[in-house]
Amino acid sequence: MARTIIDLPVSQLRDLDALCAALGISRAEAVRRAVQAFLLNRADREETCFGLWGRDDNDGEAGGKDSST
Repeated sequence: MARTIIDLPVSQLRDLDALCAALGISRAEAVRRAVQAFLLNRADREETCFGLWGRDDNDGEAGGKDSST
């Protein structure tokens, strides 16, 4: 596993420590979970956006793809 260093505001670190204590996990585990959730959420959003864009019949013109008729 690779290591990284991050800077957090004191208030976030305090909240993170409280959450870790409540869940019985380390800071590192909490950060790993947060990164995984962030990446999954981002992937879901991109898939939805591109999926919607891919099904769009409107090319940006006021009348759609076949606005010339």
